[in-house]
Amino acid sequence: MTAATPVTSIRAGFLPDIASTREYFGAWAKLSVLQYFVAETAVIAAWAGPQPYDRRTGYISDLGAVHCSLYEGRDVCSPLHPVMNASFVVQGLGMLVGALLLSSALLCVAARPGVRLAFGHGHRVPWFTALAAKVLTFSAGTGTIIVGLVPEDAGWFAVHLTGALMYFIGGALALLLLGKLWLRQSPLGWFILACGAVSFGALVIGGVTGMDVPEPGTLERFMGYPVTIGLATTGLVIAQRVRQELKARKTRTAAQATRTL
Repeated sequence: MTAATPVTSIRAGFLPDIASTREYFGAWAKLSVLQYFVAETAVIAAWAGPQPYDRRTGYISDLGAVHCSLYEGRDVCSPLHPVMNASFVVQGLGMLVGALLLSSALLCVAARPGVRLAFGHGHRVPWFTALAAKVLTFSAGTGTIIVGLVPEDAGWFAVHLTGALMYFIGGALALLLLGKLWLRQSPLGWFILACGAVSFGALVIGGVTGMDVPEPGTLERFMGYPVTIGLATTGLVIAQRVRQELKARKTRTAAQATRTL
């Protein structure tokens, strides 16, 4: 008995209706996570600690610390911590909105125009994979909102750490699943898969070492940056795909209206 084949097919099957404003907003919500890099750069520039902030050795959460003090052996002072924490929350909201608005059908076919969902004997529709990616993205978004609402020095570090782990783990696994879905549709599938793999690999190293490495800031950014970049990439791809479908629908509607005149 042969294994079931993947669902994506160019020539046969069901073509989901993805020309939806809802899907378009969902894609842009995912793309909005890029604001994090702007916020982080601004907050680092305003750093007021005794030593300049160094991305190689400084933890990301230090940028959101509320108090200027010695925290776990580190001199922390981030005057623009409200900006950093607001950025975490906005990033998380973008991920939540994207997970809620983007359909599983769209995630299955978004990477290449004309791809259809084949089903029936010998085919396996990857609804579970797409749904799992949505759930994991939602979990990651919830995690980074927690990070923004509960800074590391707020007195509930366990809650803060839980939020960070939700973001790292959920984001990395979501990208691995999305990359797998898109491998046969676009070379970008490999890029998204690589983002997930780098993030997850760095997370494993961080767990094994307890972050006791020469450059913990670098390691943490290898956990987080690929998630942000990978999710933004998926948002861009989906936005372009939906926009193409919306334009095609508008053209068809105009042509039909002309024929009826």
